[in-house]
Amino acid sequence: MFGKKPDFDQARTQMVQDQLTARDITDPRVLEAMRILPRHQFVQEKLWWRAYQDRPLPIGFKQTISQPYMVAFMSQALRLPPDGSGVALEIGTGSGYQAAVLSYLAAHVYSVERIEPLGLQARQILQKLGIDNVEIKISDGGYGWPDYGPYDGIIVTAAAPEIPAPLTVQLKDGGHLVAPVGPAKRQTLLRIQRRGTEFIQEELAPVAFVPLLGEHGWDD
Repeated sequence: MFGKKPDFDQARTQMVQDQLTARDITDPRVLEAMRILPRHQFVQEKLWWRAYQDRPLPIGFKQTISQPYMVAFMSQALRLPPDGSGVALEIGTGSGYQAAVLSYLAAHVYSVERIEPLGLQARQILQKLGIDNVEIKISDGGYGWPDYGPYDGIIVTAAAPEIPAPLTVQLKDGGHLVAPVGPAKRQTLLRIQRRGTEFIQEELAPVAFVPLLGEHGWDD
C-alpha cells in the first residue's frame, strides 16, 4: 500500500457495505450521505488511511470523530422528516462530519461547538465541500441555539449527566432528541420524543462519548 494513493471511493463503498448495511442501518438517505461524503477530509492527512475503519479517530483538543457506524446510527435514530424539510440542531460540531451527514437529511443544520479552533476548522471543511446549509456557532452547547428552534431533531455528540434542560425546550412537538447520558466513561444513548408537554424516553444502546463541558454538562 506504500506509495499507492488510497482508493477513497472504494473505501467508502466498503465502509457502507461492511459497517452499515451489514448491521442495522437501513435509512437510504443516511447510507447515501455516508457513501458520498469524503470522511477522510475531516481528519488530519496522516490519518486518512484510517478514515474508513470502524473506529473513532482523534481530532485534537481531546476530541474525536465518532466511528462511522455510530454516526449512521445516531443520524438514523433522529428520524428527521423523510422529505428533507426538517431543521436539525447538533451539539458538539467537532470535526464537522456529523453535521455534514445531517446536511443531506435536513433543509438546515445548526451546530454548536465549544472549542473555537475546531468550530472554525469544521466551517472551513464544509465550505470547501460546498455544503451551504450548515451554520456553526462557537458557544456552550448546553444552551442549544434557540434562535432557529424549535427543531425537528437535536443530536448531542458529547455525554452529559442528564439531558440539558434548554435542549428539550427547543425540541419541536413530535421531534426527537438523541444524546448519550451517564457517567464519564460509559453512557446510555437515549432518544427522547416530545409529545406536547411530555417527553417519552427510549434507551438505544450503551456508548462511550467525550464529556459535554459547561453549566449543563461536566466541569472543565
